Amino acid sequence: MVLSAEVKKYRNPFLTVDVIIEVEGQGIALIKRKNPPYGWALPGGYVEYGESLEEAAVREAREETGLAVQLKRQLHTYSDPHRDPRQHTVTTVYIATARGKPLAGDDAQRAQVFPLNSLPEALAFDHAAILEDYRTGRWDR
Repeated sequence: MVLSAEVKKYRNPFLTVDVIIEVEGQGIALIKRKNPPYGWALPGGYVEYGESLEEAAVREAREETGLAVQLKRQLHTYSDPHRDPRQHTVTTVYIATARGKPLAGDDAQRAQVFPLNSLPEALAFDHAAILEDYRTGRWDR
């Protein structure tokens, strides 16, 4: 195969997962980010090569909160190119359940359970919109 002198360079979005962790009827687990962009966020992160989305969601939840989650279902995939100020990411959001108290780990400064009607105001990325979709059942219709 002969390549032309003008070879296109392809850039692809980064693939991530986020997890809405329902903790024993108390609320949902959020992490306070240690690194920019700062703020409270859903536990989540990058999918590693050779890893399924589900495996990445379970791993990221454990790394950032110490909780062993049971995935219930996928909520939705969010792909706005501007959802992450660092680069173009596409995230698939899972809903999961867990027991226990979250403990900050990995790149989380803090981990805490919040009632859904009393979330912190400074949510990172598009997580406020994601949690509004979850709360209103937007993707369940």
